[in-house]
Amino acid sequence: MSLNLGEELNIFLIGFRGTGKSFIGKILAQRLNRKYIDADEYLEQKEGKTIKDIFAESGEETFREIESRVIAELCMQNNLIVATGGGVVLNAENVGRMKKCGVAILLEADADTLFERIKGDVGTKTKRPSLTQYDGYQEIKYLLEKRKPSYGKAADFVVNTAQISADETVNKIMSFIENYVKDTKDEL
Repeated sequence: MSLNLGEELNIFLIGFRGTGKSFIGKILAQRLNRKYIDADEYLEQKEGKTIKDIFAESGEETFREIESRVIAELCMQNNLIVATGGGVVLNAENVGRMKKCGVAILLEADADTLFERIKGDVGTKTKRPSLTQYDGYQEIKYLLEKRKPSYGKAADFVVNTAQISADETVNKIMSFIENYVKDTKDEL
């Protein structure tokens, strides 16, 4: 599949919840004049249910199947900035699809930073389902460690968002994209 990278390249923001995918994605889309899509919100609109309800009614496996269909659908479009769900990289097909139609930018941060950012959004009484038997900080640490290899394999570029501003993060991503497009065109 040949890709005209200048206009057709999709940018997928991957990483754990709380790394800034949605916030950074909106800024990046504005700066690059591209359409922004939050994959989780897109999924919820298509299904007419919240992710938490899908987990409760059908389990994580069904959610991951729906998530894969959403990624496949998004890959049929061009010129998008997509903030993905934190576990999208657990499915190798998702990673393959993202790499065929774009690049995956990993936003990362340490467990302490993530806990501070999302501590009110983890657990059974919130919008996000708990994914382990652990609660709060322990769940973050556990999932970060478990997903680390998958994030590493999927990432075309990594930005640690723990100690830098949103503008610095966006600038790093834009610089990477500019070089990526240039290098890829040079190879052709």
